[in-house]
Amino acid sequence: MNLLSKPSAIIAIEGPIGAGKTSLTHRLANQINAGLLLENADDNPFLARFYRDPKRYALATQLFFLFQRSAQISGLKQPDLFSQPVVTDFLLDKDPLFARLTLDDDEFHLYQNIYQQLQLQTPRPDLVIYLQARPAILMERIRKRAISYETQISTDYLNRLVDSYARYFHQYDAAPLLIVNCEHLNFVDNEQDFMRLVDRISAMKGPREFFNQSE
Repeated sequence: MNLLSKPSAIIAIEGPIGAGKTSLTHRLANQINAGLLLENADDNPFLARFYRDPKRYALATQLFFLFQRSAQISGLKQPDLFSQPVVTDFLLDKDPLFARLTLDDDEFHLYQNIYQQLQLQTPRPDLVIYLQARPAILMERIRKRAISYETQISTDYLNRLVDSYARYFHQYDAAPLLIVNCEHLNFVDNEQDFMRLVDRISAMKGPREFFNQSE
């Protein structure tokens, strides 16, 4: 069965800030008549303060996101054959990536203890789509969308984040993975780009595949 026509499919879309994961999540969910599970960054009261003062607010920011995401996913038990598919713009398994970037050793140890109690509640996705792009491209997109708290993001932090994503997904094997170079893809405004990616997802056969759209 084509994954996009599977009634119980769970598709997680991941990538660093500016990659377009939320935009793609909306479009793909609409395309396949799926439910949405979205990260609500604006609900995190610590996020803007974290970008201004990372050391002080890293733990509070990370734990808020962890509890938020865990609560959102906890209702996703293994669906039956006729349930609605779900598309989400985050993967809880990847959550420690941010924690390791921002927390000191003692804070990370506390975070790990809490995380290990929560991750067992999360179902395995049927597909993870990892959107990747160079930091310079991501920074340009971040500046264009002009979200106030994101203007505080440093180039150094973004470089480290992109590198952490690349290393994480280089070893990822917990679910089928489609790695998409999104530097020259416009999921929002270009219907051809979007449908080309949909066709690529539908044609996926192996546990790890790649899609690179040239300019």
